[in-house]
Amino acid sequence: MGVLSKDVPIDPDRGVSARLYLPSGEAAAAAAAKLPIVVYFHGGAFCIESPFSPQYHRYLTSLAAAAGVVAVSVHYRLAPEHPLPAAYDDAWAALKWAASNAASGPEPWLAARGDLRRLFLAGDSAGANIAHNMAVRAAAKEEDLGFAIKGLVLMNPYFWGKDPVGEETRDAEVRARMESTWGFVCGGRYGIEHPFVDPWGSPRAWRELASERVLVTVSEMDLFRERGKAYAEGLEKSGWRGEVRVYETEGRITFTTSLSPTPKRLSTSCRSSPPSLIALDELIHSHSHSHSHSHHYTV
Repeated sequence: MGVLSKDVPIDPDRGVSARLYLPSGEAAAAAAAKLPIVVYFHGGAFCIESPFSPQYHRYLTSLAAAAGVVAVSVHYRLAPEHPLPAAYDDAWAALKWAASNAASGPEPWLAARGDLRRLFLAGDSAGANIAHNMAVRAAAKEEDLGFAIKGLVLMNPYFWGKDPVGEETRDAEVRARMESTWGFVCGGRYGIEHPFVDPWGSPRAWRELASERVLVTVSEMDLFRERGKAYAEGLEKSGWRGEVRVYETEGRITFTTSLSPTPKRLSTSCRSSPPSLIALDELIHSHSHSHSHSHHYTV
């Protein structure tokens, strides 16, 4: 299946834009008129990368083709020139833009092909942090949004805190560096225990997370591995009524890895796809559940 892409402005004054992806060809035309929408936030520690980086363009192209979705890859402002909460504000503006266009145009790819009833947020590292915070903000119901978030996909999410969790490093230098990096990207506005980076500091927001399903992927050697696992466990115990899945990979496998091992339970036709694509596709197209439970897969 081919994929079309184009760049669109969202807020030119602030430099916010997006790269859109739409499956094309006979297979896409024969499919249902409406496709799930995935709003994607790239990683890069809040200070590097963009939707236009080659690896993100390749990944979103693969995502649109493999999962059959309309993808919105968000270009948000970066630190240090634009410290947090700039990225959060830009992501929120992009989310509302995508939803409003899917509801009533004028962006034709979203208006004609996007299914607002199947809206998913996804991201890797810092982008996963952004996706989580968008779901928290949506749950706060500070404004009438006109949409609901069906699912949340957090790949190696950028979470941290003052005290180690699980088998997280106890190395004082590493922990000091992580705290310093966070202070750098937020301009010193928020401490390392702020709910923006440490969701454990806001348990009520977890219980009210605006998403029916959550997928967390973690990598064995990734610095944020223990935080990702603890996030999923904490979400399940918080009283949140939804489905959480954890996919854990061996080594240090990033979201862009194209030659990664895949779960043995999957068909051989899927073996060439990265685990993150397979897991995301399963989450998008699975049936929802009315009670809280979890699944854990090691791949």
